[in-house]
Formats: sequence, structure tokens, C-alpha cells
Amino acid sequence: MGDAAERTRCGEISEEPLAVDRMISAVTDPRCGAVVTFDGVVRDHDGGRGVDRLEYSAHPSAGTVIAEVAREIAARYPDTLVAVAHRHGPLVIGDSALVCAVAAPHRKQAFAACDDLVDTVKQRVPIWKHQIFDDGAAEWVGALG
Repeated sequence: MGDAAERTRCGEISEEPLAVDRMISAVTDPRCGAVVTFDGVVRDHDGGRGVDRLEYSAHPSAGTVIAEVAREIAARYPDTLVAVAHRHGPLVIGDSALVCAVAAPHRKQAFAACDDLVDTVKQRVPIWKHQIFDDGAAEWVGALG
């Protein structure tokens, strides 16, 4: 299937709405019998408080870092195809904030790689969440660490 760089189909930060279907299309391959996706959507609550909306801020290096993470996951899991995108800017309840797809010949490898991809993006990509609550209060939540 090629080296990790060739098997990394998408690793990006976007202000545009994200679509799981686009990630699935990016990794679909006749050699792969499993495609696992993750669609992290903005929920209406956090810690027992109502959430009105979120605003994500991305460091200028975020695009480079997310692409590196995608390549690392592809390298760590041979024969996988990897696609990931994270939004930045304002999001409302129900919007997709993080979308991932991993294709592999078998499901266990696809599930493991997708889980690792989500965790690694959250640990390493310099994106910060500004959460605005229903009562008007707000807090910054670092996606790192």
C-alpha cells in the first residue's frame, strides 16, 4: 500500500464544515475490508452545565502537526490508510469538530489505529477550545495534555 506518507490521505485544520463521508472516501480502498470512523460533535453540555457554542483557536503550526500525527499513525499501523481533520473557528451544537477515518484489511487494526489517532490528535495538536455556556460564562480548555 506504500509508505506512511502515501497512506496518509488527509491531515488538516479547516474553517469549513467537516464531513465524515469525505474522510471515508479518502481512505476507501479495495484492499481494505474495514473502515472505522470517528465524528466528534459539539454537545450541548459539559460538566453538568449547558453549552451554547464553542470557538476553536489553532496555532499556526496546527496544520503541520496534525499531518505529522496522521503520518505517525499510518507508520505505526502498517497497511492502514488514515484521514483526519479538525475544525477551528466558531462551532454550534451538533457541528463536527474532529473527524477521522482509518481503513485497514481487518477491523481490529482499523479500530486500534482510529482510537490511537483521536488520542494523539488531542494530545499533540495545538488547538484550544473556548467553551461558551448557556449562562454566558466561558472557559478555555486546552486540547493539549
